[in-house]
Amino acid sequence: MRSLKRSFREGGSKPLSEINVTPLVDVVLVLLIIFMVTAPMLQMGIDVNLPRIKAKTIDVTEEKIVLTIKGNEEIFINNYKATLSDLHSKLESVFASRIEREVFLRADEKVPYGFVVRVMAEVRKAGVDRLGMITEPPGERK
Repeated sequence: MRSLKRSFREGGSKPLSEINVTPLVDVVLVLLIIFMVTAPMLQMGIDVNLPRIKAKTIDVTEEKIVLTIKGNEEIFINNYKATLSDLHSKLESVFASRIEREVFLRADEKVPYGFVVRVMAEVRKAGVDRLGMITEPPGERK
């Protein structure tokens, strides 16, 4: 019996290669409980009794702004003529009371590229967030 104890003790000098996962499971379960308790609190809001009145609904759709550049370098904001020098101020006044700052640009194919870029720069300076280009699909020329 004595020799059995000695061999057992000598074998105990090997490094232990098993990982104890019990503390890890404990920590994960505690975190899970914390998240389960706090998640409903994050979705709660403050209850407010809003006033109830009858009013006409507000139409939030705004007319789209189309900037047209004709072949002779004339600029139109929708149907109103503008020049390159006063384009910035006119666009600023148009967008002063608007929510969406979006412009659609139509340019004749004969307009020089440099002029179109200058117009786009003035549009950007006026604070327009989105600038879309209107084109025609090939083969659908009238």
